[in-house]
Amino acid sequence: MAKLLPFRGIRPTQALAEKVAAPPYDVLNSAEAREMAAGNPYTFLHVNKPEIDLDPAIDVHDDRVYQKGADNLQAFIADGVIKQDEAPQYYVYHQIMGKHEQTGLVAVATVEAYEQNLIKKHEFTRPEKEDDRVKHMDALNAQVGPVFLTYQAESHIDELIKTVTDTVPEYDFTLSDGIRHIFWIVSDKATQNKIEQAFIGVPSLYVADGHHRSAAATRIKNMRQQANPNHDGSEAYNNFLVVVFPHNQMKILDYNRVVTDLHGLSEEAFLEMVEQKFQISHQDQSFKPSALHEFGMYMDGQWYSLKAKEGVVDENDPVARLDVAVLQDNILAPLLGIDDPRVNKRIDFVGGIRGMEGLEKRVDSGECKVAFSCYPTSIEHLMAIADAGEVMPPKSTWFEPKLRSGLVIHSLD
Repeated sequence: MAKLLPFRGIRPTQALAEKVAAPPYDVLNSAEAREMAAGNPYTFLHVNKPEIDLDPAIDVHDDRVYQKGADNLQAFIADGVIKQDEAPQYYVYHQIMGKHEQTGLVAVATVEAYEQNLIKKHEFTRPEKEDDRVKHMDALNAQVGPVFLTYQAESHIDELIKTVTDTVPEYDFTLSDGIRHIFWIVSDKATQNKIEQAFIGVPSLYVADGHHRSAAATRIKNMRQQANPNHDGSEAYNNFLVVVFPHNQMKILDYNRVVTDLHGLSEEAFLEMVEQKFQISHQDQSFKPSALHEFGMYMDGQWYSLKAKEGVVDENDPVARLDVAVLQDNILAPLLGIDDPRVNKRIDFVGGIRGMEGLEKRVDSGECKVAFSCYPTSIEHLMAIADAGEVMPPKSTWFEPKLRSGLVIHSLD
């Protein structure tokens, strides 16, 4: 059981919440963030993408970038854009995207629970991205992007959360992308105690999105513990910011791949090698897979559908049967030389929210040679792999809607 605790959140005023709320740091590149932030001095992009306020020639991992984020955060506090709650609170965060709705509890979880695998992982992290989050958290002295957790849904927790969502929210706004965000504060002590006790009975939590933030929070805790001779375990750095959703409210989109080159192969030779394991069909339009073990492939202005031939997929292996693993094991590694997609610079990952057009754009621009669209991984597969102590290939899942950053911050003081 992993305890979820209330905390003194730092959050926007009601009047500015809609202007502050910003996409997570890792779904926009710097150019997109600059464009989105234009004309809005309150957007949290100034904190979680602080390079937008510096010369574009400066590397995004330069120490000046992290310091700028810290300066911007302190300016937000000094100017009254955000302020810290007087007492520890839970918060409830509800999102509506089209017909999909999801409601999560905002809290802090203990790093100890993460280290003891009570909060289960399903991915390895990429070293450079983990280092980036460590530097960002350390410079800001805060966790500003929540880790997205899930758990096996329980009706009594749903009912308890509903007692909160039946009340008047603190924030309620719809952004330009059409997604509605509603946010409640849980200050009643009796309700807080009920929530804490309810989650003590949950056997496991699972990292859905935020492996790098979780790993970075662990490193920050260990760094600060070693530097603090009076460490007693009660310090804020022992915890990290999370939003926890029941598994049956999760929406997973495809997470697709683009590769810069064909590893020395001609297009004809590459297609012949792919055809040894997959049935290939030309498509007149973009191909988004509609079933397991189907893939789309885009190359030189042409879409293809790929369907794994009989015997290619080991259905008894919980990891090998994942479509991202089928693609990795049968095309990316043996044909394109992508042995470790966590560190290989020739591969990139494109979230399903960008559609098939996002893949076409990367190839048509000449930046990449080939793109692959995948069928989404299910939440049940994710939990089964985590329960088995196995690890998915990197970037196996893309969750939507994304949690907006800036609605609540966890200070490490």
